Amino acid sequence: MLYPDLRIQGARLWQSLMDLAQIGATPKGGVCRLALTELDRQGRDLVVSWARAAGMSVSVDQIGNIFMRRPGKRPDIAPIMTGSHIDTQPTGGKFDGNYGVLAGLEVVRTLNDANIQTDAPIEVAIWTNEEGSRFVPVMMGSGVFAGAFSLEHAYAAKDTQGLSVRDELQRIGYLGEDVPGQRPIGAYFETHIEQGPVLEDADVTIGVVSGVLGIRWFDCTVTGMEAHAGPTPMDLRRDALQVATHLMQAVVAIANRHAPQGRGTVGMVQVHPNSRNVIPGQVKFSIDFRNSTDASVQAMADEFLALAEQTSQKHKMAIETQLVSSFAATAFHPDCQHAIQQAAERLGYTHMPAVSGAGHDAVYAARLAPTGMIFIPCTDGISHNEIEDATPHDIEAGANVLLHAMLKMATPS
Repeated sequence: MLYPDLRIQGARLWQSLMDLAQIGATPKGGVCRLALTELDRQGRDLVVSWARAAGMSVSVDQIGNIFMRRPGKRPDIAPIMTGSHIDTQPTGGKFDGNYGVLAGLEVVRTLNDANIQTDAPIEVAIWTNEEGSRFVPVMMGSGVFAGAFSLEHAYAAKDTQGLSVRDELQRIGYLGEDVPGQRPIGAYFETHIEQGPVLEDADVTIGVVSGVLGIRWFDCTVTGMEAHAGPTPMDLRRDALQVATHLMQAVVAIANRHAPQGRGTVGMVQVHPNSRNVIPGQVKFSIDFRNSTDASVQAMADEFLALAEQTSQKHKMAIETQLVSSFAATAFHPDCQHAIQQAAERLGYTHMPAVSGAGHDAVYAARLAPTGMIFIPCTDGISHNEIEDATPHDIEAGANVLLHAMLKMATPS
């Protein structure tokens, strides 16, 4: 390990997180800082001011992504990049996204303190509108950067008040000139709270993330017939809710059959006419299938579609299943995973393989360069919540692993 005694300043990183969390602070201790709002501008301005104080140059591209750069000995080679986002959910926490950005800044501050110059430049990115709370699509800035969708498509997105992404970027002063995607990346790392309970349950400090689960989202509509709950005998009913609940249970059963990484969730249900004494005539519900490979998540979807067809014929009810969104599974690069694992071992932190059930900007970065993610535990696995929390020890540990993983890539021995 290069510089085996080198460590970040945990107290400094923690204070930066707490200072940023004051912008959009909520009464329950969380943060509401939606993308491209005035509060987002204030958050961006604060982090950019810290970067400039650390001697970094700052550039902004046309979708508002911010790149803060520490020069290396060899400006001709691609930078080693880290980052995340600082926009939050309406009832978000202090750490989701913010930790990944400020851990990267702390890496730079630590290198400055030790007067270490890497061969490759170091860059810290703030990606625009990762959460998708105000504008869709989610992971907008990294998605445009990676060419997943066009700049024009992103610009045209509007919030509930009819305000567009382009106009809001201009209003807050972050409509940059750089063309998204026209800057090289040698390797990309993202440090993040797990947003799940696995690491905490295993009492492990570092998750070496192998990849991000593939996702299929469906809307399923079961159509029966409304009828009076009293006069209609049970054997003559066309109860859409009873059929729908059978299918909802199947979503969970399918996920259990595709363990250990299968996930199956019904999160939204609409019952019509939703009256106490009327047999439901139509039920619409959401389906969220996830798994570690595209083949496995598609197999889950195919099982459900086959069951829906059989159920429709058995009960003589129309069952319509519509695919509404699909994200491919992402595998992270073995070299990045190895750098993370090696850093954790040499620093003496417990570690284990992990998968991400949620999407991150690293998904799109992985299309462009070797990519890895570092997870740390979060309390009770809770995220996207004002009570989201992580310990100072784990915050420091993840940033130390990031520091040494980036050093390995930025100064090859």
